[in-house]
Amino acid sequence: MHKVTDYLKLANSPLMWLGAAIAVGIVVFQSILFFRKSLRAAKEIGIDKKQVDLAIKSSAIASIGPSMVILITMVSLIVSMGAPVSWMRLSFIGSVNYEAMAAGFGAQAMGRTLENLDPTAFACGVWVMICGSLGWLIFTFLFTDKMEKVNKIMSKGRPKMIPIISSGAMLGAFANLAAGNFFSKEGNFAFGGAPAIASISGCLLMMFLTKLSRDKSITWLREWAFAIAMFSGMLVGYLWNNLM
Repeated sequence: MHKVTDYLKLANSPLMWLGAAIAVGIVVFQSILFFRKSLRAAKEIGIDKKQVDLAIKSSAIASIGPSMVILITMVSLIVSMGAPVSWMRLSFIGSVNYEAMAAGFGAQAMGRTLENLDPTAFACGVWVMICGSLGWLIFTFLFTDKMEKVNKIMSKGRPKMIPIISSGAMLGAFANLAAGNFFSKEGNFAFGGAPAIASISGCLLMMFLTKLSRDKSITWLREWAFAIAMFSGMLVGYLWNNLM
């Protein structure tokens, strides 16, 4: 018990809060900077202010669902890794599954688990969480400016293919994230499990709401469709898990 208490004091110390606040502050600064630059660019290329306001409003509403999910799941990470690190990491990455897995690997390297950490295992877990995500940042830094050439190569010089390829890539990414909901921890197909039911329900409702908003020209529904579908899917999955 003494070791656990010591590591929790370290994990929630003022110095950890200060370090996490500086890191999150940089992200907030970047967000404000990009927001201001995008407004300036929209004005320069002549985008109507109503369209800009609509895009801002839609983006803000669409972010409610994912933000709430991250906030709720952050509680499980706070229990083992403390509030400052959890706040900082989920502000950057937003995936509690990755963070918990990485911290677990660090703890195992020190002969510990997330339920039985000491200061050394905690520090190792934090290092694994950070170093494990560096690959994404390095790849983005090195190759973002070259994606225009990649687009031209993949589209073979046909501009109309670029949005199709981009949409396909996005669908593939989301499909990869959702695929785990259809398999159990043992790797068996679990179509009737709560995660699978939640994913299917949310997908069907999103398709219905999107079509309804387009057919009936319901602007507010188009803006809120994502949040409604996400929370409804979660509710259906919860009810399925507890009633079935």
